[in-house]
Amino acid sequence: MTRATTVRAVLAVAVLLVSVYITLTMSPRLGLDLQGGTRMVLQAKDSATVEADRETTDRTLEVLRQRVDSLGVAEPVLTRSGEDRIIVELPDVQDPRQAAAVIGRTAQLSFHEVLGAAPPGTDTAPETGEKRLILPDEQGTQLDLGPARLSGAGVKDATAFFEAQQAAGWTVKLDFHKDAGKDWTKLTGEAACHPAGDERRRVAIVLDEKVISSPQVDPSVGCQAGLPSGGTQITGSFTAKDARDLALLIKGGALPVPVEIVEQRTVGPTLGAAAIDASAQAALIGAAATALFITFVYRLFGALAAVALAAYGVISYAALVGLGVTLTLPGLAGFVLAIGMAVDANVLVFERAREECQDRPTRSLRSALTTGFQKAFSAVADSNITTLLAAGLLFFLGSGPVKGFGVTLAIGVIASMFSALVIARALTEIAAGSRFVSDYRGVNGIARPGSVRTWLTRKDPQLFRKPVQWLVISTVLVAVAVAGIVVRGVDLGVEFTGGRLVEYSTSRPVDVETARSTLADAGFGDAEITTAGDGDISVRTGKLDNDGEYALRTALATEGGETTKVRDELIGPSLGDELRRNALIALGVAVLVQLAYLAVRFRWTFAVGSVIAMVHDVIVVVGAFAWLGRPVDGIFLAALLTVIGYSVNDSVVVFDRVRELWAGNRKTPLATVARRAVLQTVPRTVNTGMGALFILVALAVLGGDSLADFALALLIGIVVGTWSSVFTAVPGALVLERTTTAPPPVPGKSSRRARAPRRDPLDNGARV
Repeated sequence: MTRATTVRAVLAVAVLLVSVYITLTMSPRLGLDLQGGTRMVLQAKDSATVEADRETTDRTLEVLRQRVDSLGVAEPVLTRSGEDRIIVELPDVQDPRQAAAVIGRTAQLSFHEVLGAAPPGTDTAPETGEKRLILPDEQGTQLDLGPARLSGAGVKDATAFFEAQQAAGWTVKLDFHKDAGKDWTKLTGEAACHPAGDERRRVAIVLDEKVISSPQVDPSVGCQAGLPSGGTQITGSFTAKDARDLALLIKGGALPVPVEIVEQRTVGPTLGAAAIDASAQAALIGAAATALFITFVYRLFGALAAVALAAYGVISYAALVGLGVTLTLPGLAGFVLAIGMAVDANVLVFERAREECQDRPTRSLRSALTTGFQKAFSAVADSNITTLLAAGLLFFLGSGPVKGFGVTLAIGVIASMFSALVIARALTEIAAGSRFVSDYRGVNGIARPGSVRTWLTRKDPQLFRKPVQWLVISTVLVAVAVAGIVVRGVDLGVEFTGGRLVEYSTSRPVDVETARSTLADAGFGDAEITTAGDGDISVRTGKLDNDGEYALRTALATEGGETTKVRDELIGPSLGDELRRNALIALGVAVLVQLAYLAVRFRWTFAVGSVIAMVHDVIVVVGAFAWLGRPVDGIFLAALLTVIGYSVNDSVVVFDRVRELWAGNRKTPLATVARRAVLQTVPRTVNTGMGALFILVALAVLGGDSLADFALALLIGIVVGTWSSVFTAVPGALVLERTTTAPPPVPGKSSRRARAPRRDPLDNGARV
């Protein structure tokens, strides 16, 4: 065993030991869509300068943190997003009405002197003409209030308690800060100067421009003496819930600016548990199928790659847990998907090693394997970098769970490279050093060509004699997809259009027509009613607040019995426009970034051919969803950007081989080089695609409704991407090379001037 192999083996063991330790000692951080709960995105309604927005949002965040802590929610998460948004995550909160009522209220508390009862219809002072604060008290009497003498900032603490001795019922006790207590004493002392029963002997306590209490100062309090400065009590017809909510609002303080809920997602715990179980089953079955497949194709080395694949799973999971990444449903799907993509690097290496054994049968197995790793490295690096670019776009331009998918995908790519280039290489090099493995070609799995390579060598199909024909087929596919987009339309999800999507589970079966009729009678005639998984009812509406959702659920319960909310998504129209805009930006940036990267790494014609294939794949996938009537939402966007990465990945492998063959023989026509490159890389393309398909089929079958669309988009994308990388990208590059290369001189015609040397289409500036 060489020194390099020893270093790789030691490094692999060290990383695996650390990963196993993290896996056994640390628990994953689950997102709300996996553990159940409510996620809200709040946005300030007004803004000034950028600096003021950030400062105001930070102050608002602290106030909200105090309110959420007072709610008693276990492990809430509050973070600022951008300049004026705050993300609030409340685990185990299934009914967001109470939380929204407490969190979203501005809670501007103030104490006012009462100038007297206001005559009906008056709202200005007769002597000055200034606007007066006229508010009704608890009985509806209009009170003329003076300016605020004390604000909620002066309140140190607020407590709700039941006053049994004086039959006051539920009250809220306030404790003042020192200076505020003096102001309270002065305010009540001035009110005490008026006779008992006079409206001016009252003190009005106002919350968000509503009088919540306006008690008379007790007759025992003398003029200018006032009440003690320590605190006071707010009395009224409070229920226990009202008193506690009021105490929470006052104790939490006033929000610097009003906020509105622009996004709200609620997931039931049963749905989250089902998603975890489904993803785990899909991962186990898909990974087992993939491991069996590569073991069948590559024999012993395939089995060693399967061991490295298992190590990849442990390492990537430990990295997610160790870094504190929140595992969301799309992120979990990304983790499962990356298992299939992790096979790609091993397949690339093994196929290159097979070529070395086929071209030079007498060379040793270890030497062929080493050469395979060396020659496959550029393709592995380029293909993984393109996937990392897609993951980066998901993180920076996505929102919510889509960001988690981007992080998970990026960690999976890095872990897969480590497992392939370090762990799998160490295992296979150790095995290649065995005489038994080296001598018995049927055992090691790479000393003999595979069935796909043997068939291609025997048939030797002439693929690119007329490259335009392949482009015509791709154009027809795009035309069919565009027809679906135009005829059927794209069913944009609530995430992109705004509105509310709620899924209910009922104890008694309810068909769609009955549910539609029941909700129409309850005033929800514009709601779109469809069936979800396991007979659940899905309701999609436009603008619908939490109280409206409660009324809708109550109406549905009249037919369905006990009605449980399984999933709830609320997206404000402004946020929907923003998300839709960001989705288009993400796709546009993806095209430009991939084009720039490929243009630097390859010829510009290869880059344009790859981008043409990428755009082809995007249009076909979107068109397929249009024809199938499936929703296009944030999860679909994650799948689409993954398809982009996969499509470019395949094209990179082909063009990397074209570049290698061109460097070896610059005089060979480009079409011939491209045909050879495609035939040599087809085994890799087929085997990698099969590995990913096992995982995706398992996700589509076992993942339920929450993952079915994600898996379906990727299934279509991988099939179409495999086609386009060969029959769209390569013919496109060939056509571009022909149009940009000067035609050769016409035979039989001479010229007195010396002919300029004809440029070789395979050479960047070289002359032959």
